[in-house]
Amino acid sequence: MPLATGTKLGPYEIVSPLGAGGMGEVYRARDSRLNRDVAIKVSAAQFSERFEREAQAIAALNHPNICTLHDIGPNYLVMEFIEGTPLKGPLPVDQALRYAMQICDALEAAHKKNIIHRDLKPANILVTASGVKLLDFGLAKIETPQISDGATQTFAGTEVGVVMGTAAYMSPEQAKGEVSDARSDIFSFGVVLYEMLNGQSPFVRNSPIETMSAILRDEPAATDAPSNISTVIARCLRKSAAERFQTIGDVRAAIELAMSNPSEKSSSIAVLPFANMSADKDNEYFSDGLAEEILNLLAKIPGLKVIARTSSFAFRGKEQDITAIAEALRVQNILEGSVRRAGNRVRVTAQLINAADGSHQWSERYDRDMLDIFAVQDEIGQAISEALKLHLAPRAHPVNLEAYQLHLKGQYHRFRFTPESLAKAKEYFEQALAVDPNYAPAYSGLAGYYLVMATSGIRYMVEMCPLITSCAEKALSLDPNNSEALSLLAHTAAICEYDWKKSERLHLKAMSVEPVPSTMRFRYAAFYLVLMGQHAKALEQCRLALETDPLSAAIYMGLTFAYLCSGQYDESIQSARKGLEINENFHPLVFVMALTQLRAGLTADAITTLQQLLRIAPWFSSASWCLAAAYRQIDDRAQSLELVRTLADSHGHTIGTAFYYAAAGQADAMFAALDGAYQKRDFLLLSIQFLPFFEAYRADPRFHSLLNRMNLA
Repeated sequence: MPLATGTKLGPYEIVSPLGAGGMGEVYRARDSRLNRDVAIKVSAAQFSERFEREAQAIAALNHPNICTLHDIGPNYLVMEFIEGTPLKGPLPVDQALRYAMQICDALEAAHKKNIIHRDLKPANILVTASGVKLLDFGLAKIETPQISDGATQTFAGTEVGVVMGTAAYMSPEQAKGEVSDARSDIFSFGVVLYEMLNGQSPFVRNSPIETMSAILRDEPAATDAPSNISTVIARCLRKSAAERFQTIGDVRAAIELAMSNPSEKSSSIAVLPFANMSADKDNEYFSDGLAEEILNLLAKIPGLKVIARTSSFAFRGKEQDITAIAEALRVQNILEGSVRRAGNRVRVTAQLINAADGSHQWSERYDRDMLDIFAVQDEIGQAISEALKLHLAPRAHPVNLEAYQLHLKGQYHRFRFTPESLAKAKEYFEQALAVDPNYAPAYSGLAGYYLVMATSGIRYMVEMCPLITSCAEKALSLDPNNSEALSLLAHTAAICEYDWKKSERLHLKAMSVEPVPSTMRFRYAAFYLVLMGQHAKALEQCRLALETDPLSAAIYMGLTFAYLCSGQYDESIQSARKGLEINENFHPLVFVMALTQLRAGLTADAITTLQQLLRIAPWFSSASWCLAAAYRQIDDRAQSLELVRTLADSHGHTIGTAFYYAAAGQADAMFAALDGAYQKRDFLLLSIQFLPFFEAYRADPRFHSLLNRMNLA
């Protein structure tokens, strides 16, 4: 019988069911001793002594892509609880191969300890924010290596005649009940990779018996994958174990080679901003909004890589040919179009272009009433999905056209990131809500506006936090799956509440959608992982974000910040320069570059960078204080004091003031300034352990007390 909530299994209390399979039921439970959540797999049968010995050995596996086995009971296994969703295809080729490499790494770690999984399948692979995790190693087989007469490594211990595994994913030798070894996992891996790329198993039939017969007899249908990847899959799926790759390390090497020499590009597309052909040039917000809506619609197509808005729109007004744009964005297809509005009528033209030869794969013109604009978006998305031989699921539409248009205007001005444009963005979001108080995107847009006001140094975070929280929570009450609202609440949990567990949970929930928006990865990296000291994971998230948003200065800022905090100053400066080539006026990136230069001892370079920053963003007082501190560091007291006099009004309120006092050696004034920054929830304070000027004060008890107050000690 299923276990009820509150049931005790030793020190573990059942919280909720997670799923069930052939080997038992899985529950979320609470470990009362360590105050942590775990996953418990409960079997109907008691485990044998041999199983316990094997489980103890498997528990010794320690790998980032393997679910950890914590404990074993009479009839249950206690495992690491993981926030994630089961692996499901089809996926873009680059994403599928990234997951494939992680699966190879996990299997290689197990095989080196003579542990065979024997039930590798998508249901036993969870996709998390940081990659994939293999489950059910607790029921794997530990074998003793032996060498056969043919000098081929085999494994003893599998009982002949017993069929182990899941029908659609088992190897031919498993299907026949013969001795299996690590090469059986390689066959199953081939099936999983095939399914990641094609969305279905190559051998599944109407019944388990027919499926196993297909595994023994049939060859898989051709895949849509690039030819060199198809070759890797085909070798994994050879009927004879001797003809497959002999180790999972060999499989990994073959995939690496295929990735370094791609024979074809994956299904990928960039949607360029639609040209505004209307007589009223103020209608550019509408043409931008239409392109962005189509972009967001296409992003929901499984197997299609869609470049994010920031990078696609970077080519606005630039005379570059389609081939050059596609090369810069690393895509196969380009969608471009134009919009002409006159009263309540709108004319939309769109064309899908193959970047390789410039040929038009599809084009259409729509003359419609404005009320039909959502239908036009759907028709364009459907036509593109058919042209690329992909599937687009139907979607729900906003019900209020006026609120929708006002929201588009808000988004248009928000992405310009100046104090004036942000004020206009706020005005339009509020107008949208006046028209339709239940329009969730306008609430999340308004919450995003408040965050930008704080992180840009225009307003204090302590003022913005309640407003961000209120708007984001309202958006979630109207749309529980609003990932933007979840991501913004993750911010306030960290910056305003210093609740890091809550922040992580919200970040991961925001990233549970596929594909993960690049903005969500950036925020998770810069505002959680880096601050938790998980720098390698932060760098990986930024690199993943750049795959779909390669021309985003904000993501380069996250990368720059992660390198800075991990002490890789050369890499940090190089990353900043790449980002500034994209947008030389993105002032947060300029500031992080200056901080890196100061940490690297390049004070003269930092002064030049800070001077440039203040020409771009004269309101950014923290940069002015940082410049005063830099002057003090090189003993230019005249310049330093001149700046301090001009900053008298902001004295004592930000971490910038603390920069100056730290450089001046005035510890009491510095800690008073840091306390003021804490009271105002200055988000820069969270990274104090990695910032310049404060190294000499880390042994001071007041420094440790400050970290304690932010739950960072």
